This record gives sequence, C-alpha cells and structure tokens, in this order.
Amino acid sequence: MVEFPLRSDYNNPAGATTLGHAQSRPAIILPWSSIMPSAWTRRDVLKSSAALLAAGVWSETGPRRAAGFWANDKLNLASIGLGGMGGQNLAQLGSQNMVALCDVDDQRAGKAYEEHPGAKKFYDYRQMFDKMEKEIDAVVVSTPDHNHYHPAYWTLERKKHLYLEKPMCHSVWETRKITEMARAQGVATQLGVQRHVQKPLRTGVEIARSGVLGQIKEVYSWIDTERGMPKLPVETPAVPSHIKWDLWLGPAKPRSYSPAYAPYQWRFWWDFGTGETGNWGCHILDIPFWALRLRHPTRVDVEAIGEWDEQRTPTDMAVRYKFPAEEGHDPLTLHFHQRVPQIVIDKKLDYKNTNTLFVGTEGELLCGFGPWKLYPEEKFAGYKPPKTLPDSPGFHHEWFNACKGGEPATCNFEYSGPLAETVLLANVAFRAPSGFDWDAANLRISNNDAAQQYLKSYFSKGWDVG
Repeated sequence: MVEFPLRSDYNNPAGATTLGHAQSRPAIILPWSSIMPSAWTRRDVLKSSAALLAAGVWSETGPRRAAGFWANDKLNLASIGLGGMGGQNLAQLGSQNMVALCDVDDQRAGKAYEEHPGAKKFYDYRQMFDKMEKEIDAVVVSTPDHNHYHPAYWTLERKKHLYLEKPMCHSVWETRKITEMARAQGVATQLGVQRHVQKPLRTGVEIARSGVLGQIKEVYSWIDTERGMPKLPVETPAVPSHIKWDLWLGPAKPRSYSPAYAPYQWRFWWDFGTGETGNWGCHILDIPFWALRLRHPTRVDVEAIGEWDEQRTPTDMAVRYKFPAEEGHDPLTLHFHQRVPQIVIDKKLDYKNTNTLFVGTEGELLCGFGPWKLYPEEKFAGYKPPKTLPDSPGFHHEWFNACKGGEPATCNFEYSGPLAETVLLANVAFRAPSGFDWDAANLRISNNDAAQQYLKSYFSKGWDVG
C-alpha cells in the first residue's frame, strides 16, 4: 500500500450519510459456480474475470457477460471531481449506479449532490476508498490536471476500472506510470477524448487511412486559441468556506488561495495545468494518432515560442515531432501549433471548423471535428469516403462495456497513453525551451539537460508515490 501524508479530518459534506460497512448486494448465481470457492464474493469474481476469460473458462456467447456481470447489470461508480468536465461526465453516467461523489468544493459540486441524493459524499477520495472500497466497481476522475495522478493511482492500486480525463496526467512521467499500472492490473480504462466517437472525426480518419493521399509525409495540427498567460494575483483573499483549499492543492506546492487559480484559471498555471496544449491536444492529435497508428516520436523541436513564463502557460507556441517508420505510416513529421499554421494560411485553405491537415504525395486532407475537404478539389470531385470503422455505442458506454468484460474501449490507455505523452512533450520542449531527442522506452531526453526537469511534476512532501 502507498502511504500519503496525513490528511485533515474533514467530515462528510452536509447531508452525507454516515458510513459503516459496505451494504450487502444481491447474490449472483453463476453457472460455473462449482469451480469457484463458496466463500468468494462478487468482488473476487471481478478481480478474477480477466484471467478466467483469457483461460476460456467462460465466454460472451452465453446469456452472461464476462467480469461477473449480467449484460444489464449496473456498475457501482464513484466520481471524483464534479464541477466543469466532472459535471459533463456525470450527465453520461446515468445508466449506471452512482454510489460515491467526491469534490473539495461544495458550491461546484452542489448540482451533482442534488441529482444523486443516494450517493455517499466525500471531500477526500482517500477517505472514500477507505470506507467504500468494496462497494465501488469503477471510478471517474475529472479533477484539475495536477490532481489526476494520485486518485488514478489509488484507483488502480485497488484494481478498480478507471475513466480519466485528458490529458491523463500532469506530466509525462505520471502518464507513463498510470499507463503501465493499468496494464499490470488488467482493468478497463478510457481517456476522456470524447470526440473520438464523432462521425466527422472518424470520417477524416477513414480517408487518411484509405491510401487516397498516397504516402503521408507531414501532418499539421492546431488549436487556434490565444488563451494563456493569466494575470498575476494581486490579492490573496480568505479561502471561501465552500472550498477545502489544502485538498484542492493536493501534491502541488503550497500557495495561498486566489480566484486567479480556482475554479477554472488553474489550467493556465504550470503548477496546476498544462495550458491549451493539455486542454485540447489529446482531442486534436487523436486524429493523426488514430489515422496513422502513431506511438512515440523520437525527436521534438520548438518551432515557435510565444511569451515565456516560469509560472504561466503561453498564448502561442509550436512544436515539431519526428516519427520513425512503423506499421501504419512512413517516416513523418507532425507539427502541433497553438494558432493556425502559416502553411494553411498561405495555401488559402478554408480552415474554418478544422484543425488537421494531412499532406500526402497524392493530395491533402483538411479535417477536424466538422467538415472535411480534399485538395486539389478538382482531382477529388465526387469522392466518397470509405466506411471502415465500426460505430460506437457511445464513448462512455464503450467503457461500461469494457468494465463488464467486453472489448477494450477505443481510447483505453494502451492507445491514449502514448497520445497523452506526446501532447505533454510539447510543453516540455516549450519550457526547456528547445528541442531534444526522445528515448520513449526509457523516458530519457538527450541533447537538452534543461528539459529533463519538466518530465515529472513536483510533489509536496509525502505525496511522492509510484
């Protein structure tokens, strides 16, 4: 077990039910019960499902699904982080059974508490796990970036299935650790790249994969935003009564509360967030990663540096990744910009509602979350895109199905871990601020000593785990 620092003895939020032992749950009659010890609980079945499925002890061809669930069984879910993206995720979880809610801000969490009156309420996810571990099947984490790693670690340590918001973690090191831990624990995972199921994005992926562009040598991806560099705090007011500030800080360096950090501006402070790179990068680079089956770059270079600050994320930046030839692609260059790339402007392309340009030997594809276009237009007049990707039951439902023993979700950590690492490497290069060779297998940077320090986030005393 991992030891964390002593936590404040917070009581549950107002209205919370006093917690005792986990409530008993209906017994499940299994047709293969003769091979299971009679003392096994449903939890034991959950932990053993992956091994039994691999061994062929049961299959999904009968009336039961794997992992100890009936096809229409509901997962017992816990949600950590309930405001903002946490609230949006909660809206997608209604088909399951919400048993625990955790947030450090009563005001931000208020709507969730109202909509799920039967769920137990907590400020501290560690207390939640201490009291409810046996009741929880799976966990959704939607906290600020700097508080992704530790609740994810606790979730995986207890072999709970995990849905984790992008960009997975606050640093490359944390992302790799969580990816490896999820693999070792054999749980179902999904990174919050919800646009992965949208039809326009999938059509762009299908076109890029079809071969119609010839050999794809270069890809340009962009965010097109000027957000970043928030104003420095000019005052440090008292912590509002509805916020548990030390829990909000978690492993980050101690500092006084300011509305310049919470509830939202944290995204643009390096101690807490990952800027617009982390905010949008996983959504946008999902397109070339999926289309070309990318994994890890071997070189990262800075193409443009906006205003640089040790504390705050930039309003402008651009990096260039080099990928070696692998299955799915030839050697290629991927450009990632926080602004529309100049090449797109120079070509006078209609880039509205797009964010990705594939450049091939036989043509170019402009696409994103909306319309797609092929160039030269006269060459591709009347082109019909192929339909090669299976339809999704819904992004969150992919994860529900995986938790119950079905196919892995499409943004499981085996796929999305390398994606998230690559996104975060852009911030490493920007902060260094210069390029480097990247040895992904060993998490090692060469040719840039200054960059190495940005691979792992600072953890306050007692929070250094993994």
